[in-house]
This record gives sequence, structure tokens and C-alpha cells, in this order.
Amino acid sequence: MKLSAARDELLAQLQTVSRVASTRLQTLSGVQLLAAGGGVELRATDQEMSLRVPLPAQVEREGAVVLPARLLVDVVRALPGATVTLEQRPAEQDVEIVAGNATFHIRTLRGEDFPQLPDAPGEDAVRVPAQAFVATILKVANSASKDETRPVLTGILVSASDRELRMVATDSYRLSVKETQLESPLQQGFEANVPARALQELARLVQQLDGEELTVAARQNQIVFGIGGVVLSSRLIEGQFPNYRQLLPETYEHELTLAGGEVTEVVRRISLLAQKNAPLRLSFQPGELTVSSQTPDIGEARESLPVAFQGEPFEIGFNPEFLRDGLEGVESGDIVLKLISPLRPGLIQAADDPGFLYLIMPIRLNV
Repeated sequence: MKLSAARDELLAQLQTVSRVASTRLQTLSGVQLLAAGGGVELRATDQEMSLRVPLPAQVEREGAVVLPARLLVDVVRALPGATVTLEQRPAEQDVEIVAGNATFHIRTLRGEDFPQLPDAPGEDAVRVPAQAFVATILKVANSASKDETRPVLTGILVSASDRELRMVATDSYRLSVKETQLESPLQQGFEANVPARALQELARLVQQLDGEELTVAARQNQIVFGIGGVVLSSRLIEGQFPNYRQLLPETYEHELTLAGGEVTEVVRRISLLAQKNAPLRLSFQPGELTVSSQTPDIGEARESLPVAFQGEPFEIGFNPEFLRDGLEGVESGDIVLKLISPLRPGLIQAADDPGFLYLIMPIRLNV
């Protein structure tokens, strides 16, 4: 294998693909450079997720090599000159990298240990608007669990049919649901529990590529996404995802409409003094909401704002980060806050977007 590429393009694509290279398995800690059919593709995988990205390059000799991902990125970043040449030297079991007056020799990893990666979505693919797909991911991704002992909750349940795209995520302390209406109906639908990490990586890729259409192929135990020559695949999560509709209370005692920007800023400010797992307290009295926090040995803060609350005063506590995530999920306009009691979950909605729901469990407060 021998090829030449612009240093900046090579570095950018290496930085993208190396995010998927394994940090746990030595055999999968590399990036595969595949020169075939007149083109070049960079590939990486960690067994759970894989990524293939194209590289504009001049190919003098076809072939495939696997090089340590992190080291290769560091070397290419440090190279002088505008063009880089990479040439495999089978006898020495390395690749010679030349740019300007600099020459590096990097030992290759065992190519036979690098697995075959899934092909790009084909005829079985569903075509969805890329920006709508990403916007939906970003609304719910924070609510996915990071606890690997409950793998089913580390995913996002993605459902697509006709003109509706729906994603659901929960870590058992909060639940996010986002339903997005599509302008054109989908040719076919699918439902899959996709690892949140894979969807967040997809969102990053789409934002970089600025593509308009995303192809999705949901297969028996994996899902494959394609956009602009980039192919991202991921294993699906097995197990039954919770029925989110059963988690939503049927009725609420209080339904308040709040100025979104104002209440979000208040919560951000007062959260600064909610440290060391201290809750954020919301105290409701007729016509007023007081947001407060107190952390022993650090300090306390409180701020009041007018709200259309009527009824018996009560106080409810929430995890500050979880509450901020819910409020920030409402990007603009008024926020609808629905509450039952200090020990029952609260619901956050956008006043002008019934497709977004954020259910949050309270924290029991010490008097």
C-alpha cells in the first residue's frame, strides 16, 4: 500500500475515526487504512460500534494496514508540510510516513485481527432527514443511563413510522420523550434500542458533514447509518425497554406555565450552591416560586419569581443537573410544569411543543 493525502484532511479524518477505536482491546486499538478501488477508507471499531470514513487521496499501490490510532493521530498532527505519504513496508512490518523533511516508521498491528465491518445501508435502508434525526437525539440523549449493570437503559429507543420519529431515554430517575413530525412519510418504519453513545457519535458526525439525508438500516442485532460516504454501525441492545407510557401519571394537581428563559436562568444560578449531592428546592406559595439550595460548609442561595400558583404551599426537591437538563430541553418559549406532590414525579413540557416530555423524580427533602 502506498498513498498520498493532504495532511489537514488526513488529520481531520483520523481524529474522527479514532474516537471509535477501542481503548480496552489492544487488537482493536488501531485504525485500518484500506486503499482499494482507487479510493481510501479509514476504519475503526471497538466491537460494539464501528466507523468507516472516506479519505481523499492519491493511491499508488493498493493494500490495507492497521496502525495504532492514538500514535498515528499524534504523528500526523505534528508533521510539517501540506502533503503526507504513507507507504507500507511488509519486510519491516511497518509503514513509512513522510512529510516535508520528516520521516517516521510506525510498526503495524496484526491486520488479520481487524474484523470485517458492516456494509453501508442498501436497499433495506430507511431514508430520514438528517437534521431532524439529530435534533431528536439531542433532546433525549442526556437521560440515557451510564450504568452498565442495566444495559437496556443505556440505550435510546428509536421508533420511526410514517411521518413520526420518536426517541425515548431513561435512567430510572428521569425520562425524556421527543416526538418529531416529518414533512414527508417514510417508506418503511423500524424500532430499535440503540446505544446512546452511538447516537451521540452519529449526531457529531452529521453536524460535521452537514448532510441532508440519513440512511438507516435496522437489522437483526445491529443498526447501520450512512451519510456522505461515512458509515456508522452499532450493535443493538437486547432486552425489553420500559413502556414509557405506563410511567407517566394520568393526572396532576398543579399545572403551571412559566417563562422558560427566566426560570431556567434562576435554576442555573441557584444550582451553583447545590453541591455534594445537595438538592435544589422549589417552594411554592400562592403567586410565588422560591428556588433555593444549601450546601453545608459552602453556602446557600435563594431567588423568588412570580408564578400563577394557587393552593396549599408545598416544597419539592430535584437533582439540580437533572432539572437543568429538562428545562434546557425547552429551547424557547414558555415551560409547562406539572406537579402532584413532593414525593411524586414532575413533568416538564414545552408550551408550544407537545412532542417533548421530561419526567423527573423528586428527591425526598429533610425538613
